[in-house]
Amino acid sequence: MFRRILIANRGEIAARIARTCRRLGIEVAMVYSEADRGAPWLELADEAVCIGPAPPPRSYLDADAILQAAEQLDCQAVHPGYGFLAEEARFAARCEQQGLRFIGPPPGALRRSGDKVEARRAMAAAGIAVLPGSEDVVRDADEAVAAAARLGYPVLLKARGGGGGRGMRRCEDAARLRGAFAEASREAAQAFGDGALYLERYLEGARHIEFQIVCDAFGGAIHLGERECTVQRHHQKLLEEAPSPVIDAATRQRVGLQAARALAALGYRTVGTVEFLRDAQGRLYFLEVNARLQVEHPVTEMLTGIDLVELQLRTAALEPLPLAQEEVRLEGHAIECRINAEDPEAGFRPAPGRIERFEAPRSELAAARVRWDGAVRAGMQIPPHYDSLLGKLVVHAPDRRTAIEAMRQALGTLRVEGVKTTATFLRRVLDHAGFAAGDYDLDLVQAFALTRLASP
Repeated sequence: MFRRILIANRGEIAARIARTCRRLGIEVAMVYSEADRGAPWLELADEAVCIGPAPPPRSYLDADAILQAAEQLDCQAVHPGYGFLAEEARFAARCEQQGLRFIGPPPGALRRSGDKVEARRAMAAAGIAVLPGSEDVVRDADEAVAAAARLGYPVLLKARGGGGGRGMRRCEDAARLRGAFAEASREAAQAFGDGALYLERYLEGARHIEFQIVCDAFGGAIHLGERECTVQRHHQKLLEEAPSPVIDAATRQRVGLQAARALAALGYRTVGTVEFLRDAQGRLYFLEVNARLQVEHPVTEMLTGIDLVELQLRTAALEPLPLAQEEVRLEGHAIECRINAEDPEAGFRPAPGRIERFEAPRSELAAARVRWDGAVRAGMQIPPHYDSLLGKLVVHAPDRRTAIEAMRQALGTLRVEGVKTTATFLRRVLDHAGFAAGDYDLDLVQAFALTRLASP
């Protein structure tokens, strides 16, 4: 196991990684930007160093500064968290060249899984259904229109690299596709350094299902069940739950094992997620691989009792998987709500500012466990330069109905004043009849009258 690691990230995920490291006796070093000086998560570090000003390209995306900090702070490995450099194959390769272990997939596996077109081919070869789409990238708007004519509208124009909705456009017809092509390509190039696009057929009434996979360096691979991630705005998740209300045990085992074997065949190591879209008939289609720890990983941890950060560290340290597939147990039901500094009434526009009052939710409720993963406190300034996530509220209960009620109560005990958040909006989602029945799809949030729903 590693003696000391560098956490090359910020906020709640930096704090989350540090907690597991401390439990395992691993020393923690952190980097921070000038905007994050004095931030609460830095108190969990044995040492920390400032690597630049607030803008991410000059701090958390500055590979040279991070690698210099790792050497300066005498680290053996780098944990990238999620976002920033977490899925950057060149950064992973530079870590290895400098004698640092990158706590994530090997560079080759990162390249293969991060290229959406190549990942589609790999999953199809593993026997996993993929959405009808272009066989390769489309070079220009004319080629995109020709491909869409074969697929049928509506289609999704998507970035070959990256994710999170950037470089993605839904197109109902050729005119919209032509108009969106250059804009989507520019956005993808700015976000991922790659403006290449491809097409997929858009699924009406779809649900977003993802399977948590863990691989070791010896070909071992297991799945830890699925998460339902269908409650989204702007292709970004707001609420996740596990298990999915629409996945049965036989499907879970079959698709989970297929996904695990497919990642192992890519030479994958440590944790990763294989994402699917489920159509109205119940068919699952491969969407993409997220080659990192997911924001919503606590849902799976609550369900299984397994620390995914620990598994990341152990497999990155070239230890074999500590458990077999038949030892994985999924018990009860878990729900996570993302508490973002956003204004739902303004289309979920980021709402940075000063937190005047903060009270974490209670850790226990009747018949449920409550977990708060966050790194904020009263008096803290939320900067405008980074993701709007303040923290994640997670509950675990014996069944879904109890978990929904527990989340309502937990949201009621959370206090964040001074900035607008998604908390009230999420309470309304929990009250929606379709959500309560487990009968909802990716259009759920769009179907709400946002101004009415977001009002107290």
